[in-house]
Order: sequence, then C-alpha cells, then structure tokens
Amino acid sequence: MLAGCDGFDACLFAGGPESWCSAARARDIRRPGSDAGLRAANARLRELLAERDTRIAEQDAEIAVLRENLAGLQSQVADLAARVKANSRNSSRPPSSDGLAKPAPKSLRGTSGRKPGRPKGQPGATMRLTDHPDKKVRYRPSQCRCCGKSLKGAPVAGMERRQVIDIPPVRAAVTEHQLFTLLYGCGEETKAQAPGGVAAPVQYGPRIMGAGVYLWHGQFLSRDRACQALAELAGCAPSPGALAAAARKTAGLIAPALKAIARHLISCDVVHFDETGFRAAGKLAWVHSASSGKFVLVTVHAKRGKDGMTAAGVLPRHRGP
Repeated sequence: MLAGCDGFDACLFAGGPESWCSAARARDIRRPGSDAGLRAANARLRELLAERDTRIAEQDAEIAVLRENLAGLQSQVADLAARVKANSRNSSRPPSSDGLAKPAPKSLRGTSGRKPGRPKGQPGATMRLTDHPDKKVRYRPSQCRCCGKSLKGAPVAGMERRQVIDIPPVRAAVTEHQLFTLLYGCGEETKAQAPGGVAAPVQYGPRIMGAGVYLWHGQFLSRDRACQALAELAGCAPSPGALAAAARKTAGLIAPALKAIARHLISCDVVHFDETGFRAAGKLAWVHSASSGKFVLVTVHAKRGKDGMTAAGVLPRHRGP
C-alpha cells in the first residue's frame, strides 16, 4: 500500500494503468458535483473547437481569395512580359513599331567562299593624277650624284609627277565691313549701306553657321558637339543658342523647296510612304518619309501611322492614278 492512498486506491493502482483509470473514475463517483464539472469542461471544449473551426473556415476563404488574386496577377505579368518582348519579328507588329529598339539587322548575303583581297588576275584600281593641280612644287637636284659637280643650268632629262590630295588648313577668316559716312557740300551726311546679311557689329557668316547646322542635323551630332567640332576644325566656337537660331533661319530658307517637293509628290502617280522610330527632345518620335523618284520629303511627328503622314501634307492630297 502506498503512503497517502487508501486501500481501495492502492489496490487499483497496483493493478496497472487500466486499474488506475478505473480507480480515478471510482474516486470521481465518490466526490459530490463531479458530473457538473465534466459537463462544464465539455461545453468549454466544444466552444473552443467551434471557434477554431470558424477561424479555419475564415482562413480557408481568405486563402482562396488570395490564390485567385495571385493567379490574376501572374496572368497580367505574363501578358506584360510578352508585350515587352514583342517586336516585328515575333509578332504581327509592323517594323516601324519597333522604334529605337529595333533588332540588329541580319545580312541576307551568304558567304562567297573567296579569300579576302583582290582575286588573282583582276586589274587593280588606283587614284589617278589630275591634269589641273591647284599647286605645283618643283624639286631639282643641286649636284651630280656621280661626280658631285653643280647641276645649275643643266638640261631637264625627265620628270616624275606625284600628287598629294589634302585639305588646306581651315581657319575662320574675319572680314571687316567699313561703312563710310560722306559729307557733301550742301552739308548733308550720307552713310553707306551694309551688304545683305551684315546686320550686327560682330556676327558669324553663313558658311560657318551652315556647316554647324549640317553637323547638327545632317550628321546627327548633338548641338554642343557640333559647336565643339567647329571650334576644333575652324577655330571659332558659336554658342549653342546661335546655332539653334541658325537652324531656325535655315528652316525658313528651305521652306519653298519643301513646298515644291510636296507639290511634285502630290502630282505623282505612285508615292512610297514609310516611317521609323526617332529620338527627339528625349522622347520617342517618328520620322515619316514620302518619296517618288529623286524627290523625298522627310518630316518628324509625335505619332506614327496615318496621323504623322497626314501632317506632312502629301498623303491627304494624293489621289493616285
């Protein structure tokens, strides 16, 4: 018998776990109010289980909504990724829609199998001498290479011609226009008129500004780099603002020529229209061209397609044959 237990409990405990459970039940039976405690505990457990089941149901519903949203977002990401990767080569988009992200062109020419260089037997080509050189420099030997005596006054036995083609040093030349004021006998003063285009005390001439506009718009240098090129090549550096003003003036001067080209294209039976992406003022724009034969009209517009071509003024007025 164990200390602290009565004989009934000790006997049941000694009989093993099953006997111990039987002893516990027997002890609860002998205690007053045990049924009410069990019922209260059972009810509490049922409440806790019901609360747990409710939370699990709410979490399952929330998980279902999150999964649905995730599937929708994954579909949108896949669609956007496909749009970013789409170009004229892997979709039905036209080549002009590629903008500045055009794929690198691939040559359609195959290998010829020939080794580099001029094939054997093919006549070579070289630069030809001109009969009208701008400058002639004569070289005469001073003494005989055999005896060392002077060749002064010796007759000419032959002459070999060699020519070097180069650009002379380019330096800006300053032309000063002096406008005199003359006083006649009647007391009236008359001042000479300045030639056309000379409107300021100091200004750049049309050639240097024309070269700057050509470097900027013809060779696609930036405005600052075009000014730097003029400074290094010609020794004068117009400001970016002066070059921009010259570009605006040039646009006004060539306006009649552009109108004449547009009129010719409108009257042609067949006109070819094309467009390509172009960067203007830091944004993507579109270069539109209308051409027929030797006449080509190139314009820049913010939109592609019909809107840009219509703004050029040729497409809406062209009726074809």
